[in-house]
Amino acid sequence: MVKNMSNISEKEVYKIAKLARIRIRNDEHAQKLAKELSSIFTVIDELQPLDVSNVPVTINVIETTQPMREDIVKEGNITDKILKNAPSAEFDCFTVPKVIE
Repeated sequence: MVKNMSNISEKEVYKIAKLARIRIRNDEHAQKLAKELSSIFTVIDELQPLDVSNVPVTINVIETTQPMREDIVKEGNITDKILKNAPSAEFDCFTVPKVIE
């Protein structure tokens, strides 16, 4: 059974913020976020009992089709021009600093 999430504590807000890497300025900010999250989860709790098994999956509420065009390379072999703007390049590729150890 899912816990009723309509009453979020400050402690839970700090935990969620840490996981989401969101900075909380102070306890007053945490209280505000707790109220906002609680109201969001209240609405979710109200929607839980609804039977949506016969509702078709919808990607977009408006039926649209994307215009198609032929995929043609108009200008190629410009690697040198592109890499001229790069701060660093190697093996015909951009090189970037390592961010994950």
